[in-house]
Amino acid sequence: MARVTCENDGKESSNKMIKIRNEEETDYASVEEISRKAFWNLYIPGCVEHYLVHVMRSHEDFLPELDLVIEVDHQVIGNIMYTKAKLVDESGEEKEILTFGPVCITPEYQRMGYGKMLIEHSFERAVALGYDTIVIFGNPGNYVSRGFKSCKRFNICLENGIYPASMLVKELKPGALDGRKWVYYDSPVMQIDEQDAERFDERFEKMEKKFQPSQEEFYIRSHSVIR
Repeated sequence: MARVTCENDGKESSNKMIKIRNEEETDYASVEEISRKAFWNLYIPGCVEHYLVHVMRSHEDFLPELDLVIEVDHQVIGNIMYTKAKLVDESGEEKEILTFGPVCITPEYQRMGYGKMLIEHSFERAVALGYDTIVIFGNPGNYVSRGFKSCKRFNICLENGIYPASMLVKELKPGALDGRKWVYYDSPVMQIDEQDAERFDERFEKMEKKFQPSQEEFYIRSHSVIR
């Protein structure tokens, strides 16, 4: 039977050695390349996720303890990164929480369970660090099986009072959210300067920007709200 082990050990599955560990500086270039390939033309023509990975590491809200990569046979094939975020209730009380993203697996290793493995391990790490809530923006079809629910169920909205269909919440500790109304605030690092992202992308091998149906799906999902 396969052993589930991380950091200094590995998991042997289908004759492959799998290891989850913290990202190291020597991984930076390959992680940025993986992020670029995984997101290219997925949501927009081109992508900005590799630039976000690049700038996130030096931001004060970045959590290096939750900056993880997954290796298969000693090759990095994916990563997940977390930043601090916050909830603010109607009295002004703040609650520090987590958000993650980008999270990706290089295209040739997608749909093989590696992303699930990486995400689940990151949850265990987050709990060990004392965090009890994660809020993300994502496709519900990808995350409800990981325990995420609609933000509306936890009475968490944006500053404008909207409950986005793509804003999802996971309680790492059952009962962490008590039903009061909360407003969610991302880390400022998530506000990407598109021109800076374009300039950063010039460092990489040229790839064609084009339209594909997933971009329209993303537009519809990201502009949908729950009443």
